[in-house]
Amino acid sequence: MSINRSGWKPEMSQVGASDTATFTGNRALMLEEPLIFEIGSTETTGVDFDPILPGTGRGTAGEAGGGGGATTSDSLAASPLHRPSDGPPPRAGEDRLGDLSRTAPIGLPGLSEPEAVRHYTRLSRQNYAIDLGLFPLGSCTMKHNPRLNERMARLPGFADIHPLQPVDTVQGALGVINELAVWLIELTGMYGVAMTPKAGAHGELCGILCIRAALEARGDPRSVILVPESAHGTNPATAAFAGYKVEDIPATPDGRVDLEALKARLGPDVAGVMITNPNTCGLFERDMKAISDAVHAAGGYVYCDGANFNAIVGRVRPGDLGIDAMHINLHKTFSTPHGGGGPGSGPVVLSEALAPYGPLPFTERHADRHITLVEEETVGDRHPHSFGRMSAFHGQMGMFTRALAYILSHGADGLRQVAEDAVLNANYVLRSLDKTLDAPFAHSGPCMHEALFSDNGLPEGFSTIDIAKALIDEGYHPMTMYFPLVVHGAMLVEPTETESKAALDQFIGALRSVAERAKAGDSSLKSAPHFAPRRRLDETLAARKPVLVWKEPEAAKAAE
Repeated sequence: MSINRSGWKPEMSQVGASDTATFTGNRALMLEEPLIFEIGSTETTGVDFDPILPGTGRGTAGEAGGGGGATTSDSLAASPLHRPSDGPPPRAGEDRLGDLSRTAPIGLPGLSEPEAVRHYTRLSRQNYAIDLGLFPLGSCTMKHNPRLNERMARLPGFADIHPLQPVDTVQGALGVINELAVWLIELTGMYGVAMTPKAGAHGELCGILCIRAALEARGDPRSVILVPESAHGTNPATAAFAGYKVEDIPATPDGRVDLEALKARLGPDVAGVMITNPNTCGLFERDMKAISDAVHAAGGYVYCDGANFNAIVGRVRPGDLGIDAMHINLHKTFSTPHGGGGPGSGPVVLSEALAPYGPLPFTERHADRHITLVEEETVGDRHPHSFGRMSAFHGQMGMFTRALAYILSHGADGLRQVAEDAVLNANYVLRSLDKTLDAPFAHSGPCMHEALFSDNGLPEGFSTIDIAKALIDEGYHPMTMYFPLVVHGAMLVEPTETESKAALDQFIGALRSVAERAKAGDSSLKSAPHFAPRRRLDETLAARKPVLVWKEPEAAKAAE
């Protein structure tokens, strides 16, 4: 049913829109915002105090300490509520900074509170966000962040606790951590879970350190980690950071791990394999169980990158596939905010073989339902092989609360539908566009969570970056570009389950329109975006010669 089919709706006229200049540089609500250094002055601060007159201990305004307010430093010193517990109170106007006093200007601009708030609010309005529209970044699972989760995370007892509070005063918070841990173990079919890793890459390191600890415990130090060509970039980086040599495993023509090549490389020097399933080509690794069996037979362990768990949650248990360790991005599968919306969280589920080597601390629920935190001082002989700690405290409490709220509001059947709808949406995007854009693995069967396209078939002179920049003009954040590396000019789209068919149709229409313009030789794509606050930048130059420090225009020119 159409809404207001015959009703009036405002239309934006394009006549002269690109030619009319304004005094401010603003275009209605599209505000031209200068750098913060160009707004404020380094000679002022948001709150000014009168300078201390030498030898007087008094400010220039005649009040002790300056400022001239109703409460002076004299009155503060006279009040027992403000008196230090040891020693006499400071004299009025006395400089207590000592050798910590600044000796040179720091060059930071001084802004009033309204100026500071307006500056960052204006900048935020030039950002794209999941609350504005479909966010097609592949392998990122940019799904809607339910407001119910936010409400739960802000409840007293969750939002205002401190990690150093006595355990008896945070039983509810520890209960959330414990219950979420139980759900993650159940959903993955694993034996244990480490809750403290702060994000995906941090979780990868946790898993690899568990593998290293297990090998050292049996006196079998191995030196090589095998990583498929289509792996997330953090996989080889994590293995190298942990001291391992990284070797690639090739893919088959259908985009999956070459099982025979993997088997041929296994040997006594291989500590394990890091594999993403579903993989970054958007495909499920059908040979996953055979891969695990082969690695275990050779004495190694299997680490699974769980970044794409959203496609299989409630449908497949990684533990049943022989996985030994897998991180779970709560900010992906379980809907907690990404990036500036909140910190990440990457719990790591562990097999029975690796669980004894997991990090501290962890929660422990007793028969009387009382929960304790198992740390170095209390672990005793129960967890003697732990490799240590991943973080100072207990993990991301706000993310735990949001993730558990998401799980409980969906239930087991709802989580299964999450995976089914995510896969359905990705396949709808893939099959709607595979006649317009090259889809290198469309022949490999249904995709999982994301649809993969390439710039193969675009006319000479046009590439992935032109398609991505033109999508900005259409009102979308670009898809993931040039990843995975096994596909030239890759364009990776992950719609997630939270997008409606109408939202998908609009995005598909926009991407199809841009691709068809490229095929028609529309040269305007080479300079897109045209309607964004800033035009296309030289990204290669920006990466090689970044300007990270602001300088006065005269100084910057002189430096050149």
